[in-house]
Amino acid sequence: MESLRQQLREKQAPIKSEYRNHPSAAVVTLKSTGSLDDSSVTCKLSTGAAVKEASRVAGLHPKAGGPDAEISGELCSGDMLLDALVACAGVTLKAVATALQIPIKEGNVTAEGDLDFKGTLGVDKQAPVGITNIRLGIDLKFGESEDGKEVTEREIESLGNLTERYCVVLQTLVKKPEINVNVVGRGGGKEDDDVGREVRWGKSY
Repeated sequence: MESLRQQLREKQAPIKSEYRNHPSAAVVTLKSTGSLDDSSVTCKLSTGAAVKEASRVAGLHPKAGGPDAEISGELCSGDMLLDALVACAGVTLKAVATALQIPIKEGNVTAEGDLDFKGTLGVDKQAPVGITNIRLGIDLKFGESEDGKEVTEREIESLGNLTERYCVVLQTLVKKPEINVNVVGRGGGKEDDDVGREVRWGKSY
């Protein structure tokens, strides 16, 4: 355990030093992309993290001292959050378009989020911890409708409004749900097996 701790400290020390000397170096834009087609009500994620999702191992972002994700296959939690937004928005839009009979031949969904690592690494107590700005974009190419009519601006407005309304991940982020966090720890002492030691911490937001 101590060696792992030492390894992490050694990795993060020069990174923290760089962020103190060059604050702008800590700010990155995470990005997720997905694609739509006319074969199904799905959204295919195409980012590096998504391609390696079979490993399902989350790790530190390289800007926080983690290894190169392309080599380790470890997923960044921030990327996964944006992946979830892209996936949910893409699937919701396809479902809404199908219901409204709006022919989508293909499309791309992107989500970007700005993250300042000075906050999560404790380099600057005033820096925010978490993604501060998220930009969701959807670029569509329409196919031919059954009646031969072109898609109207009114239909696009309905498509956008209904996608926004029914996208679970988007609405979760926008409306900020009540969150309960609980940490429970057991063991670590010299107690007998029959006498369990337990420590707890909890908080609600």
